Amino acid sequence: MTVQDIRSFNRFYTNVIGALDYGRHLYAPYTLTESRVLYELAHSPRTDAVDLRTELSLDSGYLSRILNKFEQDGLIERAPSEKDSRRRRITLTARGREAAGLLDERARESVGSLLASVAPADRERLAEAMRTVRTILGDGRAPRREDVVLREPGPGDLGWIVQRNAALYAAEYGWNADYEGLVARIVADFAEDHDPHLERVWIAELDGRPVGCVMCVRDDAPGTARLRLLLVEPDARGLRIGDRLAGAVIDFARGVGYRELVLWTNDVLTAARRIYQRHGFVLVSEKPHRSFGADLVGQDWRLDLHGASE
Repeated sequence: MTVQDIRSFNRFYTNVIGALDYGRHLYAPYTLTESRVLYELAHSPRTDAVDLRTELSLDSGYLSRILNKFEQDGLIERAPSEKDSRRRRITLTARGREAAGLLDERARESVGSLLASVAPADRERLAEAMRTVRTILGDGRAPRREDVVLREPGPGDLGWIVQRNAALYAAEYGWNADYEGLVARIVADFAEDHDPHLERVWIAELDGRPVGCVMCVRDDAPGTARLRLLLVEPDARGLRIGDRLAGAVIDFARGVGYRELVLWTNDVLTAARRIYQRHGFVLVSEKPHRSFGADLVGQDWRLDLHGASE
């Protein structure tokens, strides 16, 4: 392989994805870099300017101009960081989330159209080739927290939630098919009837594959949301994915006006319970029960969304 081989491939690929005229390619008033900044803000709700500059390898002046433009357009808000007053925390406004969502939808449609032109038998070869490029040029480094992105579910992701919950809890705790049935009903109820303004699913993605999930759904009690089906794949643990997923639910629930967030879990799920405690959830009740082929102690946890903040 020569330098010219790589440059030739780069020219080919930028043409394929429309990188040179990204805004027109997606019918949006943003360049490729601006769109990437919006994407990072949408998937990392506690991002500051330093994080963005480091993650995207951007010149500080260039990034500052982009953020100034976003602020003038009403897409972002800036405030002092809660952890370091010298930093500025950047969050998307409702208008910003809408713009990021529209860009993401159009990007998915564009990539979907591209993939539709590839013969089904060649798609796995293409995916494997992409993984090979990332592995070799990534110098075999271990995954980092910033490599994980949180996104909305795509086709097949809801089925993945059911399958992975069933398989993992069977392998780690010996739970039977009753649990798979419960998860399937929860997911089916969401898929068939949910309010996208008040309910949401997040998928954690690493190297192009799902490695975690969580749901936020309305509870029966007025003003209350319920966190459900938090899961992280074993080989992706240690990257604080569970904390990010829980934090995403809390930020969303607080942002759309819920007063409290509740969840039900079992005492054997110690890692999950530590995540809930770190985010301020309080244990309000527990009760022994026989479910999923095991003797368990169910627990109800609650978070006052107006009485605590991250």
